[in-house]
Amino acid sequence: MKVLLTGGAGYIGSHACLELLKAQHEVCIVDNLSNSTIEPINRIQEFIKSKIFFTKCDISDFNSLNSVFESFSPDSVIHFAGLKSVSESVKEPIKYYENNVLGTLNLLKVMDKNDCKKIIFSSSATVYGNPLYLPIDEDHELKPLNPYGNSKLMIENILRDWATDQKYACALRYFNPIGADSSGIIGENPHGIPSNLVPYILNVINEEYEKLYIFGNDYDTRDGSGERDYIHVTDLVLAHMAALEASSNLAQFHVFNVGTGKGTTVFEIIDSFKSFVSKDINYELSSRRPGDVASSVACVKKINDQLSWNSKFNIECAIKSLLNWKFKNKKRFV
Repeated sequence: MKVLLTGGAGYIGSHACLELLKAQHEVCIVDNLSNSTIEPINRIQEFIKSKIFFTKCDISDFNSLNSVFESFSPDSVIHFAGLKSVSESVKEPIKYYENNVLGTLNLLKVMDKNDCKKIIFSSSATVYGNPLYLPIDEDHELKPLNPYGNSKLMIENILRDWATDQKYACALRYFNPIGADSSGIIGENPHGIPSNLVPYILNVINEEYEKLYIFGNDYDTRDGSGERDYIHVTDLVLAHMAALEASSNLAQFHVFNVGTGKGTTVFEIIDSFKSFVSKDINYELSSRRPGDVASSVACVKKINDQLSWNSKFNIECAIKSLLNWKFKNKKRFV
């Protein structure tokens, strides 16, 4: 299959690229490199000995994107491109609607023009908002608490309307991806200060930052810190593979949670890191951030049953893979 990845040079996109190539698919990446570099693509090509077609392109640029489609002729699209910081979206909502929603509309126009009828979308558990019950299933009400979550829900609704007749759209609602490929050649390496917990902890361990800030210790959880469903990035991209395979037998719009079904708190994550590294992780308690929820844990029965997908890796495996990635990239641990 010929698969086009938007945002394919990023954290999740690069891991998806690697797994797709392992499965003998042809891969084309479009990425504006706003929060990534070309380095993961170069590393994957060297590691897997397979050609990756790459164009530096913003998905909002119709002519450039259309040229890629005309030359590569993809069968399917996996759509990772988009801004992803909850806190930034609260400060700059218009930026998120313009980039995420309008960018996706432009992508769908190009797909229609080139008769490409299959798309798998990188959605988010933030579409649920404050959970009314746990674990959260796909029938839970959709009430995002921030512009980032709103932009993801808007795109889901657009895809639901777009996927008629012979078209296929699948929204995968990610919970919290962590980890790195077992090879250590690629991992999470965001530009600037990380907005996610786990890469920030790695930078504290590596003494790039003095301490970790824990936003809220008075939540209604077992230790007061926020609880999330952390899923290994390899498990996450294998869910995309399962959705891609199902596209031959499914039509119209489908949505699936992608998580483990188990929650881990911030303090538990810190303790897991401590079991691998021989140093304390300095932290400071801070007030809650706008838009954060106390707990978010996935019900994964639907994806287990309908796509025959199950997560394989636990928190310890994910953290071990992250440390392997950092060690192999000459990061210093004490």
